[in-house]
Amino acid sequence: MIISEFDRKNIGLKDQLADLLRLTWPRDYGEQPMKEVEQLLATDRIAVSAVEQDRLVGFIGSIPQYGTTGWEIHPLVVETSFRKKYIGSRLVDYLEKEIASKGGVMVYLGTDDTDGDTSLSHTDLFDHPLDKLKSIETFHKHPYTFYEKLGYQIVGVLPDANGTNQPDIILAKRLGEIDQ
Repeated sequence: MIISEFDRKNIGLKDQLADLLRLTWPRDYGEQPMKEVEQLLATDRIAVSAVEQDRLVGFIGSIPQYGTTGWEIHPLVVETSFRKKYIGSRLVDYLEKEIASKGGVMVYLGTDDTDGDTSLSHTDLFDHPLDKLKSIETFHKHPYTFYEKLGYQIVGVLPDANGTNQPDIILAKRLGEIDQ
């Protein structure tokens, strides 16, 4: 398994990324996955691939925000048959090092709950949202638990971001030590 910067000139790798996006999120990328690939590979972004014997099995991208001090993860995707093999963790680790090398001090992401996978999708989040964040539960291994294992913390929620009772859970992580 090779984790490295995505080869933006490799047309075959781009096609594999389009297929991976389309298969993983058909509702979002089923129509024009190559359009998303071109955005993910823009020169101002970080793009990292996981390749096994010339086959793309994982990808993570990041968008610079707040100048270059904050970076948004978008997206992290691992082929279904390669999940639970630490590929996602390795991609995140590689990305965090790249971000730090570019002066980034924090990384964040939003992870949608569109399928009722957490307690946040079963309540009105406009009524005391921070209290509800404190007692969040997952019912079907929502991705936020993966990120928590990597040191990310839930820092907010966007109620109804994807429709009624379909929030976007915001997580963030500081990179490096804080100067005091």
